Amino acid sequence: MGVVLDVDVRENTGTGAAREARRNGLVPGVIYGGDEAPVSVSVKFNEVLRVLNSGDFLGSMIELRHEGKNQKVFTKDVQFHPVTDFPVHIDFYRVTNKTLIDVEVPVTFIGEENSPGMKRGGILNVVRYAIEVKCPAGDIPDGFEADVSALEIGDALNISDITLPKGVKPTITDRDFTIATVVASRTSKTEGEDGEEVDADAVPATEQDAGQGDDT
Repeated sequence: MGVVLDVDVRENTGTGAAREARRNGLVPGVIYGGDEAPVSVSVKFNEVLRVLNSGDFLGSMIELRHEGKNQKVFTKDVQFHPVTDFPVHIDFYRVTNKTLIDVEVPVTFIGEENSPGMKRGGILNVVRYAIEVKCPAGDIPDGFEADVSALEIGDALNISDITLPKGVKPTITDRDFTIATVVASRTSKTEGEDGEEVDADAVPATEQDAGQGDDT
């Protein structure tokens, strides 16, 4: 476990108590979930900034430490001040390593330089930069790789084309949703009937319309 935060239990709750905690250099929060009642806590402001900057806090499983006892939690949400952008409240969700949680995992696209569609001037149109999945809290993937090296103009890469680790499933299960497509750009080339490459903008509108009709 990488991130461990010391917390204090807040006896007083409500807006007034939260404001007082912030005046004292603390960030108020709440621990909920599991079979236990919610517990109001506070964390030192500087410690919250430190872990936020580490990139291993929001949407990650961490440990909270109070009076020598540790509790595994998932950082469910961090609320930020609309002007200063400082953290003002944190929601922690109690978990074990096997607790199933919903989390967004970023997608990294590879193989763009080999895509025949992009070699012809097509553009990668990213539909989803992250995929929401259900997975064990102790095995949250760092990211997914999406290989677009085989895509032609007009092709799509769907969730079924992504290799997910064991125990990880997309939260959307009713369709094979799209991750990215390769679309034609105004400057992309099209093949003429004689095999020559011609600029798409140079084709008369009537010929373009006829070509589009053939696809339907």
